[in-house]
Amino acid sequence: MASLGAVEAAAVRGGSLFQPLSAEDGEQRPAEIESLCMNCFRNGVTRLLLTRIPFFKEVIVSSFTCDSCSWSNTEIQSAGRIQEQGVRYTLTVTSRQHMNREVVKTDCATARIPELDFEIPAFTQKGVLTTIEGLIDRAVAGLEQDQPIRKAKDEEVAAKIEEFIGKLKQLKEVPSPFTFIIDDPSGNSFVENPHAPQRDDALLVTRYRRTPQQAAMLGLEGEEQDEAAADSAEDLRNEVLQFNTNCPECNAPANTNMKLVQIPHFKEVIIMATNCDSCGHRTNEVKAGGAIEPQGTRITLRITDPSDMTRDILKSETCSVEIPELEFELGMGALGGKFTTLEGLLKDIRDLVERNPFTLGDSSAPGKAEKLQEFVGKLQEIIEGKTKAHFIMDDPAGNSYLQNVYAPEEDPELSVERYERTFEQNEDLGLNDMKTEGYEAEGAPGQ
Repeated sequence: MASLGAVEAAAVRGGSLFQPLSAEDGEQRPAEIESLCMNCFRNGVTRLLLTRIPFFKEVIVSSFTCDSCSWSNTEIQSAGRIQEQGVRYTLTVTSRQHMNREVVKTDCATARIPELDFEIPAFTQKGVLTTIEGLIDRAVAGLEQDQPIRKAKDEEVAAKIEEFIGKLKQLKEVPSPFTFIIDDPSGNSFVENPHAPQRDDALLVTRYRRTPQQAAMLGLEGEEQDEAAADSAEDLRNEVLQFNTNCPECNAPANTNMKLVQIPHFKEVIIMATNCDSCGHRTNEVKAGGAIEPQGTRITLRITDPSDMTRDILKSETCSVEIPELEFELGMGALGGKFTTLEGLLKDIRDLVERNPFTLGDSSAPGKAEKLQEFVGKLQEIIEGKTKAHFIMDDPAGNSYLQNVYAPEEDPELSVERYERTFEQNEDLGLNDMKTEGYEAEGAPGQ
């Protein structure tokens, strides 16, 4: 109620509610309010001044003095709201004149001098309107306050603090350049630019987005969560999600990890991996993170060097694989979606052939096992780089990818062909009966 009375009193005096902060302005008269002294519990006087800092904003400066015990206290509060972004002022102090720059430090701001490894943490001091020299003087006064007690209890600690106080006092003479940093998540702190509105080469002002921890510290956690909802996709890229499922082998409870990954020069994919602690079964799968492409994709790689085996490869569940030299073709759906290297995919194909139940035991036909062993041997030669071959990926959905090691330049051994899907391919993808345009008009008469 006292602050409201001060505002009303200022309004009654006429003119603008917030007067510019200027030493020549004699019309700035603070409102005086009788207040309780928290030191001697007698009445003192609080003076409130609503003022405007040039090139900054409106602030409320309050000063309390007690005639009984001579205790005094000053404080500054922002008269506006918390800003949308935090602010960081970095000033390179090179002369004694820089020490006279006005500084607004709110109670949630942090002040640092990296050269001395000195920091005033947030919420350890009340907001203040002062100069850089005044801020250092306040720090010195705070350190000297308990020095007599420290000397009585621990002389070694007191001596180290006394040495540090000497460094702070020497800093006011600016014997060498140092850096002064004010970091305020609320965006309401300020360091004077005497050249305003021109740019100050010694002062760097950086605006930044608050972290969730800083938002919670300012009591804005709910608002920041609403803003963070818009960046959920960015959060997914930096976080591994986990959900409960059952093992496909033993049906025991297991965990599936899922992560959104951005493949360079391609698109986003979703990688899912399941590990079963009961039977040790492990499986992984890749899903395209985007829509079906307007055209199909046929990727052809000429394998000429063992280093080709290290190329990243994304095989979607709609992609078929062909190796003409081996007269081999793997249809869509086989092996599911895979995000691995070319070597990893060829080894998966080799394991799939070797585990074929129709080539084992009584089910095997005469001569078939020998042919498959011959095929596995030729495939192993390709994996080891002893045999050159063509590796072809045909994906009607356009969601498969093979790394171009020369990107963004053309790869001489890699060709990517776009083609129009046939009716049968659209039917397999379920696109023939899917209507995404004009369905609103058809449903309107029946509404």
